[in-house]
Amino acid sequence: MKLLDFSSKDIGIDLGTANILITLKGKGIVLREPSVVAIDQGTADIVATGSEAREMLGRTPENIRAVRPMKEGVIADFTATGLMLKNMLRKVCRKYNAGKPRVVVGVPSGITEVEERAVQEAFLQAGAKEVYLIDEPMASAIGAGLNVLEPNGKMIVDIGGGTTEVAVISLGGIVTSTSIKIAGDAINEAIISYLKRKEDIVIGQAAAENLKIELGCAMPLVSEITKEIRGRDIDTGLPKNISISSKEIEEAMQKPINEIIEAVISTLSNTPPELASDILQNGIYLSGGGALIRNLDTLVTKKTGIKTFIADSPLECVAIGAGKILENFDKLKKLILNRGNNH
Repeated sequence: MKLLDFSSKDIGIDLGTANILITLKGKGIVLREPSVVAIDQGTADIVATGSEAREMLGRTPENIRAVRPMKEGVIADFTATGLMLKNMLRKVCRKYNAGKPRVVVGVPSGITEVEERAVQEAFLQAGAKEVYLIDEPMASAIGAGLNVLEPNGKMIVDIGGGTTEVAVISLGGIVTSTSIKIAGDAINEAIISYLKRKEDIVIGQAAAENLKIELGCAMPLVSEITKEIRGRDIDTGLPKNISISSKEIEEAMQKPINEIIEAVISTLSNTPPELASDILQNGIYLSGGGALIRNLDTLVTKKTGIKTFIADSPLECVAIGAGKILENFDKLKKLILNRGNNH
């Protein structure tokens, strides 16, 4: 019998542009927080992380900086990311008595070696013992319950905050993939600029995110919905209320949604014929927050001619997948990216 069982100290992480999810071996998801950190400019101390820090975005006084340190799936602000991870890991480790954990992190498939090193470095500095990276679409497919090891083509479309990852997986490897920097954030931006252009009103990121969730759709809804929103009048600079419909938000989102569908189609056109016929049979799986956009599955089905499914718990797929890798480490460790890993 082993006296020290380190396996319980394994942590799986979805280091997302919009949200961070942490899973602990045997416990499932133990933390989910927005990827936001608020830092005191004077002392460089953390004022808040996660939801608490997100409330501060766009509302802070001079001496406090609230930032989303991840951009397009990679670390944009190393110091802030480091502080945020240290804070979140400490919360989890303290609560579950996990000393220096082994960490498996999902990273975008288009990530450079420099960006990979930045992720590893950030986690090592935050207190991890070992850091393993896995391609996000692979983690997502595992989290969606797909068997990635069999010789049968599966297609996953993971629409996160910063990136959309489209991948065809077979025999534990990514056969062909496309990673585009068009995802949830780009959709929010499209809503903001549409309202500026069409309604002469300025709204913030949080309001755009809410509109996307409440009214957003990839194809017209059966019955249109409308919502009162408040923003700033471009001409007068004063607050004003207007009513917005799901039809308008659908129009606002059209360009980024089409780019996501283009990425799916171009990945399919680069897929070897045997695997393409597997996908035709198995269908396409959508994961990530973007999978929740109403009628997106219907639109993908319509544009590709392939039945499209939304993964169970799409927001959690990458984290669940990272967790499953830890649970079956010996069987699945070959899926880990071995580009100069620190064992």
